[in-house]
Amino acid sequence: MKYLIGTSILFITITLYILFNPFDQKNQLSYDDEQEGITQQIVIQFSHVVAENTPKGLAAQKFAQLISEKTDGLVKVEIFPNGTLFTDEEELDALRDNKVQMIAPSVSKMTKLAPEWGYYDLPFLFHDYDEIKTALSSDIGKKLLSLHEREGIHGLALWSNGFKQMTSNIRPLHTPKDFSGQRFRIMPSFILEEQFNQLKAVPVVVPFDQIYTSLKEEQFDGQENTISNIYSRRLYGLQNYMTISDHGFLGYAVLMNKEFWDRLPKNVQTSLQEAMEETTEWMVAESEKMNKAQLEKIKEESSINVYELSAEERAQWLKVLQPVYQTFLHSIKKDFMKEYMKKKIEEIETL
Repeated sequence: MKYLIGTSILFITITLYILFNPFDQKNQLSYDDEQEGITQQIVIQFSHVVAENTPKGLAAQKFAQLISEKTDGLVKVEIFPNGTLFTDEEELDALRDNKVQMIAPSVSKMTKLAPEWGYYDLPFLFHDYDEIKTALSSDIGKKLLSLHEREGIHGLALWSNGFKQMTSNIRPLHTPKDFSGQRFRIMPSFILEEQFNQLKAVPVVVPFDQIYTSLKEEQFDGQENTISNIYSRRLYGLQNYMTISDHGFLGYAVLMNKEFWDRLPKNVQTSLQEAMEETTEWMVAESEKMNKAQLEKIKEESSINVYELSAEERAQWLKVLQPVYQTFLHSIKKDFMKEYMKKKIEEIETL
């Protein structure tokens, strides 16, 4: 009899623990309206595809440090760099399936969800890092981040890796005519494809983790990227010419699984957003500093020919690439972006 009573008490205790334990086995959080009594650590898996020593890699580490400090260790961000968890082709699906809670894909890859994301791929969109910083927190950016809530994706922030440069193994890239006939690796983006079409070049879509091998096997002749990515992947060792063009912007959309986000306590959501805002501001400055420093390292460590466009040459490139803006305008559906782009095109045409 005593055994039966003891067994019954143990069974009831275990049942109550399972029913009221605030976390399930997948670390998904449930909580009461008062957000009290939460003591078990919240783990966020953050997958990205670049090296740890790049602006995105360092920003992920910065964010993990800040959120741990702001929540006294309640929130832990586990970072998986270099595509070790998911490749750049897999990560969006993995996020929606909650196989990972955070990712930061390039804005170019977001164009397969909505053409409006092609805005950030437009050539010569920004003049300097101050304009980039302003754009990351603009109304346009906020509206883009909110586009995919119904698809299970919560947008947290936009990050910056700075300006892209051109490289080639065939010839120097000083004028638009120099691109003719060359094959260039691009990210999957209809705007980037149109950019190289206007330059009479051949765009080739290749995942980021395959760039070095593909270049080595001469599957394409050149590519565009930030200095930090060119340096971290040692792409400069496979190319003869680099043009400092600042023609494009490389940004990332920092995303979280919406269901996971919605389950978080309000105070944790607030701390996450604060940590993200601090990280975003830090990253703009860090990417500028890193790109400048690593350009000097590339010059010291390699024989690659580095050429910087003059103001007149930049204007010549922009003139040839202006039709890309019209292509973008005709492809978008959201009214907020259409109105904004009509004004932007007017500005470009007067330059």
